[in-house]
Amino acid sequence: MKTGGILNQVPNIGRAITRQTARDVVADKLTTLIATGMLRQGDELPGERELAHVLSVSRETVRGAIQILAAKGFIEVSQGTRSRVADVDLSHLPMTIASSSAIDRYDIDAVHGARLLVELDVVANAADAISDEEIAHLEALLEAQRRLSGDPMRFLICDREFHLAIYRACGNPLLIDFVTDLYGYLMDHRRHAMAQPGAIESSYADHADILDALKRRDRAGVTEAFRQHLTRIYDTTKAMAAEERRPLVENA
Repeated sequence: MKTGGILNQVPNIGRAITRQTARDVVADKLTTLIATGMLRQGDELPGERELAHVLSVSRETVRGAIQILAAKGFIEVSQGTRSRVADVDLSHLPMTIASSSAIDRYDIDAVHGARLLVELDVVANAADAISDEEIAHLEALLEAQRRLSGDPMRFLICDREFHLAIYRACGNPLLIDFVTDLYGYLMDHRRHAMAQPGAIESSYADHADILDALKRRDRAGVTEAFRQHLTRIYDTTKAMAAEERRPLVENA
């Protein structure tokens, strides 16, 4: 986990262990973004250079991953224009333990409670185990976020990598998958919430506090910084869902 950056860990729950190329791993990551609703039909993909920077791979790897997804019909590629997400529904795919639609069946208070219970312990353990290399990667992601203040979709792609990089540092693959599922809760509302004035700047400030605590290997500090961040996510997501009058509980 310490030597391969963000490409070392991909969901393997319920799957045979297979060797994957870097472009296969990136294709899986992009598929996850579509399946969780972070990327939606018609969205333009960020450019190859930008994706390569966020995912810590080469532009050739990103290009190969896009070709894989284009062949599957997930992405539309046209000469001279940006690649776009195709008209495809991947929400049924279990990207870690459960599909995003399964997580979205729970009400927002239940999910927030689970995040406070589990995620805070995960990030506290990450503060103990995180490497200098992982800290450097988080610094690069934070700098990328700073430049994305006007683009909620691209900010959330970078935000996801920032969170997952911290989760992975805890060293427990089952907990990594679980908190990753919780992270993707009601992502359509998160996209709308991040488009509100000041939302990206507030999230960036939270991330800066989190990273500062991680640099100090401060368990209590990173736990409190994450608590404030999760509470902000809870408040804004709940307010956005109420505004759109979408039920937050679905009967199974």
